[in-house]
Amino acid sequence: MSTDTQQAADGDHQTEAQLQERIEELEAKVATLETETGENGKKMTIIATQGSFDMAYPPLILASTAAAFGWEVVVFHTFWGLDILHEEKSQNLKLSAVGNPNMPVPNAIAAVPGMDRIATRMMQKKIDDNGTASIEELIDVSLEQGVELQACQMTIDLMDYDEDDFYDDVTVGVGAATALEHMAESDVQLLV
Repeated sequence: MSTDTQQAADGDHQTEAQLQERIEELEAKVATLETETGENGKKMTIIATQGSFDMAYPPLILASTAAAFGWEVVVFHTFWGLDILHEEKSQNLKLSAVGNPNMPVPNAIAAVPGMDRIATRMMQKKIDDNGTASIEELIDVSLEQGVELQACQMTIDLMDYDEDDFYDDVTVGVGAATALEHMAESDVQLLV
């Protein structure tokens, strides 16, 4: 074999080895990206700001459903939304009858003392009769599916909550900057 032919063969072999090495690098990078972004690569951030009985359901239902589809989901709870993650308070969330356009009574009657309790009982009965999951069950399902339920540290301090009073596996010590960072990377951002 001539020297030129040998050099060409060595060059082809070297190029082939370089290409194989590059393919392996790219495959490793793709595997890392798939792991970081979840099963289908979608991300969702939900900001939960309200802690009434009826407003606890939307962020938890959306989060657990998105997680079931393989999305990476974060729910950042701030201000009254923090009550959803508080074990004791979440058991006693109320539905507000006043100013609620879906209540079948006028505001004058809704403002009567005890109407919030009655409205909450009515909604709880509908939920029980329908077999809909409770708030606690939705929190458990969300956590089991990998949803990160975050508690705003500023609100914890402001409301003087004890971090031990939150459900197990709730992420505490999270600030607005962390929530914004996840929102910037998310495909879907919701404020509830």
